[in-house]
Amino acid sequence: MTLDTILPAWQQLSTKIVSVLLGFLVLALMAIGATLFLSWQLEGSSAAINEAGSLRMQSYRLSMALSRWVNEPEHAETRQVVDKEIRTIEAKFSLLQKGDPQRPLFLPPTTGIHDEFETVSTHWHQKLLPLVNAMLTQQNPQRAASWQRYHPQVDDYVANVDALVKMIEKDSEQRTFWLRSSQLVLVALALTGTVIIIYLMFLLIIQPVTRLYDGMRRMTEKDFSVRLPVESRDEFGRLSEGFNHMADRLEDLYSSLESRVQQKTAALEDQNRELALLYDIAAFLQVPQPVEAICEGFLDRINRYFEADGGSVRVLEPIRGNLHMVVHQGISAEMVEAEHCLKVGDCLCGQAAVKGVSVVHNLHQMDKSLQLRCHREGFATISVFHIYARDQHLGFFNMHFRQARTFSKHESDLLSTLGQLLGVAIENLRLAMREREMAISEERNMVAQGLHDSIAQGLTFLNIQVQLLEDSLQQGNIDEVAEIVPALQAGVKESYEDVRELLLNFRSRLAEGDLVGSLETTVEKFRRQTGIAAEFIADVDGAPFPREQQLQILFIVQEALSNIRKHAVASHVEVSLADQKDFALTIRDNGIGFDVETLRRKGESHVGINIMRERAQRIRAALDIASAPGTGTTVVLHLSHEQRLAA
Repeated sequence: MTLDTILPAWQQLSTKIVSVLLGFLVLALMAIGATLFLSWQLEGSSAAINEAGSLRMQSYRLSMALSRWVNEPEHAETRQVVDKEIRTIEAKFSLLQKGDPQRPLFLPPTTGIHDEFETVSTHWHQKLLPLVNAMLTQQNPQRAASWQRYHPQVDDYVANVDALVKMIEKDSEQRTFWLRSSQLVLVALALTGTVIIIYLMFLLIIQPVTRLYDGMRRMTEKDFSVRLPVESRDEFGRLSEGFNHMADRLEDLYSSLESRVQQKTAALEDQNRELALLYDIAAFLQVPQPVEAICEGFLDRINRYFEADGGSVRVLEPIRGNLHMVVHQGISAEMVEAEHCLKVGDCLCGQAAVKGVSVVHNLHQMDKSLQLRCHREGFATISVFHIYARDQHLGFFNMHFRQARTFSKHESDLLSTLGQLLGVAIENLRLAMREREMAISEERNMVAQGLHDSIAQGLTFLNIQVQLLEDSLQQGNIDEVAEIVPALQAGVKESYEDVRELLLNFRSRLAEGDLVGSLETTVEKFRRQTGIAAEFIADVDGAPFPREQQLQILFIVQEALSNIRKHAVASHVEVSLADQKDFALTIRDNGIGFDVETLRRKGESHVGINIMRERAQRIRAALDIASAPGTGTTVVLHLSHEQRLAA
């Protein structure tokens, strides 16, 4: 907003100051202009005096030239001098009549001077110039007579020129007087203007600023009764009004400062209590514990904060539409037994669950004929606030008050936020349980696959051998029995070793962040149990893996070594680990090998290889197997740095 929209232009301080300054500027310019004009006129008059005075000299020079012409007419130079003097006099008359503003030169603009100039000009053109022309054309006797008539006329002509010069000089004296007077006026105007401007500046600016400064000084000394007089409607007047308004406001604020401080302190205490409640509940809900303990701690904290006489937490079962009471406080056993499980839509709480909105019921204002159990218990106010997690309705919690209680919008928002925190905690607990169930299911699947790949196949082989043994015994073929019994013993021994290996693998524990140590232990155990020369080479400089990835890598190595023990018939095994920016684990043996294409055609029938591939997929790694009959087998587990997870 500009100042023009606040005050009219004529009331603005800037308008007053500019008007005064412009007024003095106009007067000064007028005085200076008059002085310049008078000076210019004086210069023109002085030049006119010189030119008019020179007419006398020219007339005398013409008389001398005519005298020589009358006495010695035969000289041609004399005629030229006479003609030159005539032209000079004519030029001066023309210059005085027309004037020359650039020199400047002009006759003063008075009637007497111009009349006298006309007299001089007429005397020259009508009396002297005809006689001069006659003398130039006449013969000697007539020329002498003309000279006698010319000579008296020259004296009269010169007298007229003198009169003209004196009139111009007198006019110049008057203009000089006016010039000095205007200069004196200009000096007086400068002095007067300075005094007036100083007075106006003092009146318009210095005095209001001084009053404002004095008011501010008294205000800093806590004299809130000071007020400034409003003597104008300009900016300083508005500033004085604003100062007075500020003084009124400060006086009011200072008088009520103590009460305001108390109010702010109480508000801050309430906010601190709310923050403490939020922090306490949030920290409590972060601790892993059963849902009953979570709801019990939550209900206890909000009841103490809001000074509730009782309360409960109910969890919604969406399939049957039941509201199960998880925990309760301050309500009778009869009420707990009667309302332990509510249907959605029953009673006030069930109706609130249907609507999905938080409500506070004042039982004193409700129809007593309904005979609500809460009313009979002596409660006056029942509040229902919902529990949500990710827009999913999980239930609600109640607070019971024996005295009438209302909730502000701020308190309702706080309770809604707390309901969301409780909902997130309950949902996280459920997700953790589901995650544990999934982990158990996946591990059972891996155990089943391991049993199928090892013990199940061994038992199948033993079953076939037992059937052959039974047939041989029925047929009385003792030689075949003698051949089958060693095969049964070998099969039982193989199955026993498979069971021991599975038990050892299932009992494997991984030290935190010690993948290399666990792999060394695994290779050493393989060397000790099988008698096969095995070595472990590690070049580790990469970031540590999370525990889940380390376990999967360990299980892949165990599965690969188990396959070597069962099928490779190897005499040397090498396990090398290169953990730099990328991760690479290589397991190489010098066994009999196999046809990779045949393995690929078997697909999922080879359970051991599939288990290794599934574990590699869990950690987003690539598993490659290279082998050929008679050349051994190489298993490479590769994990790029883009797929690595931070530990």
